[in-house]
Amino acid sequence: MMLSDAVYAALGIGALAAAVVPRIVFRRPLSMPMVFLAAGVLAAVLPVPLPTVDPVRDRLWVEHVTEVCVIVSLMGAGLAINRPVGLRAWAGTWRLLGITLPLTVAATAATAAWLLGWPPAAALLLAAVLAPTDPVLAAEVRVGEPTDDEQDEDEVRFTLTSEAGLNDGLAFPFVLAALALSAAAGSGWSADWLGGWLLTDVLGRGAVGLATGLVTGRLLGRMFFRAKASALRLSEHMEGFVALGATFVSYGIAELLHGYGFFAVFVTACTIRAAERSHGYHKVLHEFTEQIERLLTAVLLFLLGGFLATDGLTALTWQGALLSGLLLLVVRPVTGWVAQIGHPAGPRERLVTSLFGIRGIGSLFYLAYALGHDGFAGRAEQLWAVVAFTVLASVMVHGAAATPVITRLDRLRRRSGEPP
Repeated sequence: MMLSDAVYAALGIGALAAAVVPRIVFRRPLSMPMVFLAAGVLAAVLPVPLPTVDPVRDRLWVEHVTEVCVIVSLMGAGLAINRPVGLRAWAGTWRLLGITLPLTVAATAATAAWLLGWPPAAALLLAAVLAPTDPVLAAEVRVGEPTDDEQDEDEVRFTLTSEAGLNDGLAFPFVLAALALSAAAGSGWSADWLGGWLLTDVLGRGAVGLATGLVTGRLLGRMFFRAKASALRLSEHMEGFVALGATFVSYGIAELLHGYGFFAVFVTACTIRAAERSHGYHKVLHEFTEQIERLLTAVLLFLLGGFLATDGLTALTWQGALLSGLLLLVVRPVTGWVAQIGHPAGPRERLVTSLFGIRGIGSLFYLAYALGHDGFAGRAEQLWAVVAFTVLASVMVHGAAATPVITRLDRLRRRSGEPP
């Protein structure tokens, strides 16, 4: 009974803190994720009767909670982006997805094989798990709420948000590649899986996710804004929880059809946004998803802090910590900069975009998902230690740097009279 009561009290305090903390840390070199991580650490070291989560023991629970958090954040990100999808308008995003993402996976896998001495499949899995970016954990570097102005977003915030919205789904083929390699070769190497992987996991599942997102988004957009029956024209009723319905419908259908649900959700959100771009209902939907996302993120980071404070880093070696540092401070900045060579964005914008490759909830989901398959159970503790430490380092470094860096960038842009 004491444990149950303590959980209720903690949930209530956490929900109130999730509303208050963002306003307290606004414009300070601090972020809400940093606060909740620290709170989780503090609760774990103090004699507070709260349950702890072991991601190895509680793998299925961790997988599904992080899964929900990711798809809700993807819906919110897609609804918030004002800029219409296009080859030129999204040029920075396509560069990061087509160049930075695969280069990051390759460089991180090679580093893991060299530093940690891991076999190819385990090294590839770690690289794939750490590939997705997540600006949710540093609010200063993501776009704000939906507006009527298609040019309202600056290049840095837009590129980082759209990159994260798409690479959360595009990292899935690399995770499946690690699983296929492990099944085909164990701790060795084989190329027998490549053909099936390219045809099924890259082209097939990617096409299903894209098609599901487009069809679902168009149908829901027509229903929300142009349905003949008033009961179906939900934009007139301004109910925010409808965003959850759109999220789960898109994700569920894509997964039932063996497509990439993350990809489908973001495409659905962008398609709904395009259905009636200037309608105020988008703001209602976005605000609701943002609130749910903030609550889920707060819970997950609190639990992650408790895991880190107990025995989460027991299996972490200096080689694993070094790999995390190299990923955040060398691999991402270099590959991000290379991808943007020739991009019309200014050098300051290209530099900031390269530096803020934030790792977060997506990495936790992918690892929990992968460990539900055979082949990596013996390395579960090591994998969780490296991934959790990377998320911790990213939250602390990027969370502290985001406000001063973005504030300085905005000030320089206004001073020079540059458009966003």
